[in-house]
Amino acid sequence: MSEAERDAYLATERTCRVATVGADGHPHVVPLWFVWDGSALWLWSLTRSQRWADVVREPRVSAVVDSGEEYDVLRGVEISGLAAPTGDGPRTEFARKYHGSDEFLDDGRHAWLRIEPTKIMSWDFTKIPR
Repeated sequence: MSEAERDAYLATERTCRVATVGADGHPHVVPLWFVWDGSALWLWSLTRSQRWADVVREPRVSAVVDSGEEYDVLRGVEISGLAAPTGDGPRTEFARKYHGSDEFLDDGRHAWLRIEPTKIMSWDFTKIPR
């Protein structure tokens, strides 16, 4: 995918799978909602979760967003990088994407994790000549 195609794809897809490194060295993978701002992946995460504890201890993460059922329509993006808790995030963009309004509701149990990419890979099998 080109950068523009990747950005458009990430704007419409709703769920990513985030892999963190557990305390025992094993991967921990969970589905999450996200916002891509063109340079970083933002996650609205429970602060009392395995994922949060993992990121605080070891910031290396990977996230995958993919779609398609048949081989010739598979598409996706993998983002590897460093995650860090942040004080604020893309509240309005998140609310629009997942709730269809500008109203962002903070429940006090979630906070933002920002993934700064060190590597981005994408694929789009719809482009494979038939």
